[in-house]
Amino acid sequence: MTTKDKKGKEKAVTLKAVAAHVGLSAGTVSSVLNDAPSAKHIPLQTRQRILTAARQLDYRPNFFARSLRKRRTHTIGVIAEAIGEPYGSGVIAGIESGVRQKAYFFLTGVHHHDRELFERYSRLLLQRGAEGIITVDYNMPQSMPVPVVAIPGHTENEGVTNVVLDHRHAAELALKHLQGLGHTKIAVFRGYEQSADAAYRWNAISEVARELGIPIEPELVVRLDSRDATPNLGYPYAKQLLDRKKPFTALLAYNDISAIGAIRAFEEAGLKVPGDVSVIGFDDVPAAAFNHPSLTTVRQPLHRMGELAVEVLISRIEDKGAPQREVAVQPEIIVRESTARASSGTH
Repeated sequence: MTTKDKKGKEKAVTLKAVAAHVGLSAGTVSSVLNDAPSAKHIPLQTRQRILTAARQLDYRPNFFARSLRKRRTHTIGVIAEAIGEPYGSGVIAGIESGVRQKAYFFLTGVHHHDRELFERYSRLLLQRGAEGIITVDYNMPQSMPVPVVAIPGHTENEGVTNVVLDHRHAAELALKHLQGLGHTKIAVFRGYEQSADAAYRWNAISEVARELGIPIEPELVVRLDSRDATPNLGYPYAKQLLDRKKPFTALLAYNDISAIGAIRAFEEAGLKVPGDVSVIGFDDVPAAAFNHPSLTTVRQPLHRMGELAVEVLISRIEDKGAPQREVAVQPEIIVRESTARASSGTH
């Protein structure tokens, strides 16, 4: 939505126009759109109404949007958990491919699962002309004044499209694979609590395990309480698992990096993978195929997820069709060397 001056030329929607639209003072609207400390004292419903209005009116809080309306930046913002983190790197590679094909450009920021940091980078990216935002591994707490695609996304916010994996099917692939190999004592690494997929993946594993008659013993469940993006993520927790002295023949890890770290810990303890313990990861990052032993994993189409996010976001930026609430992608089991038939003894 735009207005025109006396000469009939389009001009940018102003903050005052947004304030008039919602029937609030410009100061209140400015506080919310700039995420000022005072905004915390404004009711959530009012903040959401202001953000929705800003998005609908196409208000852009940056100097590009205050110039002629036909001046496009063709820029999107990407806010990932960290730079170089394997999951995010796979997604960002797909984003890069997508924006290159669409003749767009992207700027990046990081959030480290810190809301204040996320909001700071959001403001900076918008100020620098981002016409839309892609988030990676972050649960969006609210809407934004521009279109957003969340990878993965699980919250329902106005103007946000969620790219989601079918976690139930992923759990079926992993658990049926292990069950088919004779594993009934299966240990599980739960994800870091702030990771966007952690609760959904755990709920899917728990549900499918019950349906398959596979008991998930509490002593065999370890939560990864770390943001480490290296194999050290799984290494100390595998040692913790072994210290519990509870028998198991397989480990279903939250992601590939934690699985690779666990394999190292198991082998240091004198266990062979997969002879004594089978290990299955999640994601299929590049290192999974080159680890020794190569890692059996549930593949997420990370590159394709990044490309899809770009396609959806640019379609919304260019107002092509109704916005999608959700885009679903399917997992795939990749069987390699780290899983085998359950050994006669348990460890």
